[in-house]
Amino acid sequence: MSVIDDMVCFGMYSASHAFGQAYRRVLAPWKLTYPQYLVLVALWDAEPRTVSELGEQLFLDSGTLSPLLRRLEARDLVARTRRPEDDRVVEITLTAAGREMRAEMRDVGVEIARCTGLTGDGARAVLDAVHALNAAIRANNEAAAS
Repeated sequence: MSVIDDMVCFGMYSASHAFGQAYRRVLAPWKLTYPQYLVLVALWDAEPRTVSELGEQLFLDSGTLSPLLRRLEARDLVARTRRPEDDRVVEITLTAAGREMRAEMRDVGVEIARCTGLTGDGARAVLDAVHALNAAIRANNEAAAS
């Protein structure tokens, strides 16, 4: 093993890259990118969502999220509307086609899980460790920034 293989950050980066490749393959039939898929998953969970809420949940800035939402809207998967009481706030909702896509894509998670080789307790342990690591890094970054 090399020095780089002992770096946690490289392990996370490498795993993220591998996930990206797996999602690219699995999402290809729908011509979706991974961030577009995440937006759909977030909206399948709860809608409407404001652009700000989606950005916070998915850790995407408006410079990344706005063009992504425009592409989803052009494909008639989401609709963007301004709140009547405050036109600065843009709400995102699914269209009928966006809602129907959920059933079509029900096996995406199963296929990704198959790619990882993780099942049940193993998947939960990795997810818990990643959430804890993410929270610790974000807390340290916020503390350092203040």
